[in-house]
Amino acid sequence: MGLSLSACGGLRYYAHVAHGQSELLFNQRAVARVIADPDTDPKLARRLELAQQARRFATERLGLPDNRSYTRYVDLGRPYVVWNVFATPRYSVDAVRHCFPIAGCVAYRGYFDEARAKGEAARLKGLGDDVYVGGVAAYSTLGWFADPILSSMLRWDDDELAGTIFHELAHQLIYVQDDSAFNESFASFVQEQGLAAWRASRGLPPPSGRLQAEEDGFTRLVLGLRDRLREAYARGGDAAALEQAKQAEIAAFRERYREWRDANWPDDHRYDAWVAAPINNARLLPFGLYDQWKPAFAAIFRQAEGQWQLFYADVRRLARQPKDERDRTLRRLVAGSAEGSIGAP
Repeated sequence: MGLSLSACGGLRYYAHVAHGQSELLFNQRAVARVIADPDTDPKLARRLELAQQARRFATERLGLPDNRSYTRYVDLGRPYVVWNVFATPRYSVDAVRHCFPIAGCVAYRGYFDEARAKGEAARLKGLGDDVYVGGVAAYSTLGWFADPILSSMLRWDDDELAGTIFHELAHQLIYVQDDSAFNESFASFVQEQGLAAWRASRGLPPPSGRLQAEEDGFTRLVLGLRDRLREAYARGGDAAALEQAKQAEIAAFRERYREWRDANWPDDHRYDAWVAAPINNARLLPFGLYDQWKPAFAAIFRQAEGQWQLFYADVRRLARQPKDERDRTLRRLVAGSAEGSIGAP
């Protein structure tokens, strides 16, 4: 009975995803037509024109795929395109993983409908899991479809809009099944390096390092909490002892955050609401995926002397390695001790 129910639930989920993707395909319009339409809001037309300039730059200067992605537009009529549901056991920081034919295994399940996402979160919470639902403004189909510009992407500033196009096209270029940290770190490096080149091409100064430094510092704090929770759960005990240890670590994290904020960013309270909200294991899962291996990709880029095609060739060789070997190479690169070929064992 369990297998039958699981299979039925899986079919319903795939039907939901297929319907959501088909709606995007049905409702998209060519960006050129939207811009030329006299009824289009001039502000929207300007943002779409900027997106097209970034799209051309991605192909011509960054060597990213030259296809129909980000040449069409969809007005979603909602704040996010997808809501991701993250889950962990109550006393574990390891994700409940989900495996898909194209993307491989990932730490979340995405829904095009917020109510469905919240319903799945409630089901998992009822089973005793920690859960977290997060809205997503853009995602990649890895080249299976021509990904459109979404109205949810246009809430961002110009840098975030251009950088996200670079990021998502990088996923289309190189993607390794079952290795989210590799995929997101690679795409995030392309996004940051590409954005610096994009700004330079427009006569703008490099992006400010202040926000990135603050984001990196906060991420380290959250990852530190995750490590401490992992250690606390490993010590074992009954449910009452584990819960007490869990809440003590979360309380200590909030105090460390206040000390860090007051010492480094006393006038900036952007993370206060996140820290004050209820914290559980699942809420920590998205942190670290996007930057764990960025220093390694920066090292590869330097070895390629900033030539994008050589860089991509080296990354592809790395992607073909078995995961254990690939992770060892990445750790060496992060530590600054890599020598010779990227493919060396």
